[in-house]
Amino acid sequence: MSKIQRKFVVPGDLVVKGDFEPVANAYRDADAVYALKVGLSEIEGDKVRIIPLAGRYIPRIDDPVVGIVTDVNAFAWTVEINSFFPAFITASDVFGKRFSPERDDLTRMFNMGDVVLARVAAFDRFKDPMLSVAGPRLGAIRGGQLVKVSPVKVPRLIGRRGAMTKMIEDSTGTRITIGQNGYTVITGPPDKMLVASQAIELVETDAHMAGLTETVQAFLTKSMGRNAVIPEPDYDGE
Repeated sequence: MSKIQRKFVVPGDLVVKGDFEPVANAYRDADAVYALKVGLSEIEGDKVRIIPLAGRYIPRIDDPVVGIVTDVNAFAWTVEINSFFPAFITASDVFGKRFSPERDDLTRMFNMGDVVLARVAAFDRFKDPMLSVAGPRLGAIRGGQLVKVSPVKVPRLIGRRGAMTKMIEDSTGTRITIGQNGYTVITGPPDKMLVASQAIELVETDAHMAGLTETVQAFLTKSMGRNAVIPEPDYDGE
């Protein structure tokens, strides 16, 4: 069985030279195959395809992200961040320069299944993203409900100057932690977390519609009654 080769590409990037057949989102020019879309190139045997990254998060340095720990080894945690690329938090980022794999147990800090808020510390097209939890509010998020939002809808969920998120939080009495990768954590009483998650789902489904703020505010008013928050006119979240 042939080994699949993968790498991140943008339109016009050279994927491979030689006798290869482009089968999806790629094209041949002379003796080379080039990418047509932003995505992950796959070379399997003599076939070349590009898997588009639409709907997936493309890491950017300094982005806050919410991730799920999927593996722990002696030196790092593997974190799923809604991307084609696995992310990593190194033990030295958490324990410092004096880290010792013989002395320090990584599972004392984060274990598999834990949800963490981190910052993208390093990423390029040739290396998987590295995360850092060094900084205010970064680290494990205990409790709450994890909600997945399309990364392209995150700006609408945040709103202008944070207005949309603030309206949902203030109306429901919850706290919402949003990662640029689309993973969002709601903390608060279970019944209010349910309303907040429904409001977030409404933002995602109607993100392309005019009057989004009014739609969400009407939903919150119906669900929470007089506890719903009406944003100021210049805080419209559009």
